[in-house]
Amino acid sequence: MQRQIELQVRSQFDLEPNIAISIGARTPSTITGYDTIPVTLSRGGRTQELDLLISKDNKTLARLSTWDLAKDPSTSIDLAGRPIRGNPAAKVTIVNFDDLECPYCARMHAELFPTTLDHYGSLIRLIYKDSPLEEHPWAMHASVDANCLATQSGTVYWSYVDYVHGHTQEISGDNHDPTKSFAALDRIARQEATLGKLDEQALNVCLSKQDEAGVKASTKEADALGLEGTPMLFINGEKVNGAVPQDMLWAAIDRALRAAGEQPPPMPAPEPAVAPAAGPGSTGAPQAAPAGAQPAAGSTPAVKPS
Repeated sequence: MQRQIELQVRSQFDLEPNIAISIGARTPSTITGYDTIPVTLSRGGRTQELDLLISKDNKTLARLSTWDLAKDPSTSIDLAGRPIRGNPAAKVTIVNFDDLECPYCARMHAELFPTTLDHYGSLIRLIYKDSPLEEHPWAMHASVDANCLATQSGTVYWSYVDYVHGHTQEISGDNHDPTKSFAALDRIARQEATLGKLDEQALNVCLSKQDEAGVKASTKEADALGLEGTPMLFINGEKVNGAVPQDMLWAAIDRALRAAGEQPPPMPAPEPAVAPAAGPGSTGAPQAAPAGAQPAAGSTPAVKPS
């Protein structure tokens, strides 16, 4: 029976093979004719628990989901002390759970800054939370260094995040040696601190200590929110996969603005199609080039559970 349950869970949730499944003891449920059976998914130190229903005759497996309408997902995210980019008083908050080594996160970061922030201006504020993935060897170290800077200056924090997201290959190096990556991250943090005129002695103490407690608390929060990878955004509580195309991201921001009583800015006019130059010997007017479709965004690396 446990094997049958495992096969159904793997199939229904399309789980990757390296995700382990453990099945607990069944207990009576509040649903007539069904017992509750706990199922735990785990990989890389992360776990996710599911409470499934199994019929008394062992012929049916089900999952019942309930939602507390009094609970606002946006208010459950701890934003205390996090650096803010944009208008601190904006009615729409975009929270991005970020991994500084993640290439998809780097692409989202480049899209948020400056494109999205320029478009919405003072109508939004952006806040990053840490969610370094286990498979990224220097992501945790980068988050700790970023938070060391954040304790002194939100501006320098963002400068560091900008640099790291724009230079991941430089930090990884050709040999992908984590020790060298750690040294590069610390060097970049000290450079940004010098430019920002921070207390370098206090920074060095923080960098040497490498206290992961704050980052792990953020990661635990991401797990509790059901994150399945990075980047993952919460736009005034609406969960949005960070790999979506820009138009879908902006549609979610527009929804949040209208719900908050704000009028979204008009969409920018599309760029005119450019006609190709006529080739040698060509006769007749060249035809206008068709407007190119927006490239599809890649999906986040599957991290199930998160």
